[in-house]
Amino acid sequence: MHAHKSAEIKTGKEFKKLVLVGNPNVGKSIFFNYLTGLYVEVSNYPGTTVEILKGKYKNFIVYDTPGIYGLSSFNDEERIAKNIIIDADVILNVVDAVNLERDLFLTLQLIDTGKPVIVALNMMDEAERKKIKINVERLSKLLGVPVIPTVAVKQIGFDKLVNAIENACIGNRDKKLLDKILFVSRKFNISEIESLLLVEGDSETVDKLKTKFDGEIYNYDEREKVYIERRNRVNQIVAEVVSIDTAGGRISGLIGRIAMHPIFGIVFIGLVLYLAYLIIGKLIAQDLVDFTENKIGVQIYEYNVKRFVANYFPVEINVNVIGEDDEIVDSRSFIFERGLKKSPELLSELQNFVRGKNVEYEFNFKNPILVIFFGEFGVLTMTVRYLLFLLLPLVVGFYLMLAILEDSGYLPRLATFVDKLMNYIGLNGKAIIPTILGFGCVTMATITTRLLSTTREKRIMTAILQITIPCSAQLAVITTLLMRAGFNAILTYILVMFSVFVFVGVVLNKILPGGATPLLIDLPPMRIPRIDNLIRKTWMRTFYFIKEAGMWFFIGAFAIGVMQVTGLLDKWIQLLSPLTVSWLQLPAEASRAFIMGIVRRDFGAAGFYSLDLTPMQTVAGLVTITLLVPCIASLMVMLKERGVVEGLIIWISSWVVAFTVGGIVSQILI
Repeated sequence: MHAHKSAEIKTGKEFKKLVLVGNPNVGKSIFFNYLTGLYVEVSNYPGTTVEILKGKYKNFIVYDTPGIYGLSSFNDEERIAKNIIIDADVILNVVDAVNLERDLFLTLQLIDTGKPVIVALNMMDEAERKKIKINVERLSKLLGVPVIPTVAVKQIGFDKLVNAIENACIGNRDKKLLDKILFVSRKFNISEIESLLLVEGDSETVDKLKTKFDGEIYNYDEREKVYIERRNRVNQIVAEVVSIDTAGGRISGLIGRIAMHPIFGIVFIGLVLYLAYLIIGKLIAQDLVDFTENKIGVQIYEYNVKRFVANYFPVEINVNVIGEDDEIVDSRSFIFERGLKKSPELLSELQNFVRGKNVEYEFNFKNPILVIFFGEFGVLTMTVRYLLFLLLPLVVGFYLMLAILEDSGYLPRLATFVDKLMNYIGLNGKAIIPTILGFGCVTMATITTRLLSTTREKRIMTAILQITIPCSAQLAVITTLLMRAGFNAILTYILVMFSVFVFVGVVLNKILPGGATPLLIDLPPMRIPRIDNLIRKTWMRTFYFIKEAGMWFFIGAFAIGVMQVTGLLDKWIQLLSPLTVSWLQLPAEASRAFIMGIVRRDFGAAGFYSLDLTPMQTVAGLVTITLLVPCIASLMVMLKERGVVEGLIIWISSWVVAFTVGGIVSQILI
């Protein structure tokens, strides 16, 4: 029912102003009619056709504003509501309990005005029917204002609401936003609500204050940033106070709250990352990839391709006999000057030598073109093996894990949980996704930097990935070497790498103009992912990754092959040797490990296996090889994503950072 028109109501100084505010269709008129009875007047707001209801309740003049979703000047309703709220003494915010996530945005905005607020949590009967359970006491504590559960059509809770009006108070305001509001308020000697509107770039407020201060006001428009931060606060509050009151809903709500808890959330992250390590880092990166790369890629694909080419072109075949301990127990070289088919006697001798033995073959072609395409870094051998038999299983595994985290509802919570930490290095919570992926494959993680909002954030994240994050293949080798070096070496390596990670992020955050964008992300309920959706997401993402990255793998392998046949690769190794020996205090042979790391990061780390190093030499070498340039595939993808100039700057910087930090570690510890 609607209020009836009555005589004009006088608004003397002894009366306070009580304003009803809420989204459309939340039942404000019922509250208004209950409070004012017949003492109501209806009038059009000046300059509009919008009706405003005004009535009297005790020592309050009550205003019923149009339904709005926020304070702004986007339309007449919002402009009118805003202008009435500016002069309010108390705000009664009516909220739909069923749509709490939607309505709380306006609630937090009203609290940020610095006005005393009471919240009427209406339609509790509808929420109960839909099995939505709301922790009202916790909601009141998080908002910092009285929250009264009500059923307006039955006037349930209205008696408590009457008492709450007398106890309205200023709620818990966003600290960073409050500092800004107070600064603007003092600077221009305006009210806090006007300061809020100015900070949020409300056009009407900006125009009004420009006139008042002779144009001194400049545009403080930070609406997008403030709105995103407010939406994130809503997500966090809803995650804490709302649950679905069914067996599945209660479990889902409990898991969601644990994932966002300040303490238990860290434990939850640890469990998720450990599970991801077991699946991706061990089952796929070590066990499955060991089979696909070595058994299928090397022993079947590469062997048969090289054997086919060797039938017709000169080749030297080195045969290593492998013993029970996977060590080389015998070896022999066979030189086919005219190819295998034209040297039947030598081929028969080779076959007799390998019969009944476990052997591995090395094909060394003489023709430079053949070396480029079928040699150690062959475009048609190593590249195909690397792309299909090493990287493809990793990509499938990581995209599957990513899809599980997304569809379960945990990934948005993880991003929200780490958002403030990532802000220190100029990123928002979304950056945790490429960070995690980087520990599996930096190449793939570099592509996923696309999900970040700004070019600035993509630059920071790409640099961090390319310089500081070891991929799973490299990490497996590093772990083995550190375990051999002892606990002190392990601890030193972790501390150095974490420090460099933070240092690179902080420095880039200071150097690059701008700042981290606010995290805008929805928090869906925790649930069991659908299998068909996981398969579809994994397939599509894997397909597009291979499609986009594949060409760059071949280009990179071709470049390395050209360097090999022209001798540039060996000259590079020679140039690094003095720096390796004097600055890093490592054997000269370590230079080859650094160059091999360009091709495959784990090749580089594995180059330390055969070196006789002290524990701290191991740390210095592994720190350097981890920070050193990423593999050629990652470089190619980075050049594609960030452009040649920016990509080369990051690539060259990784050389500088690697040898600087590695040398400092060496000079201090060795």
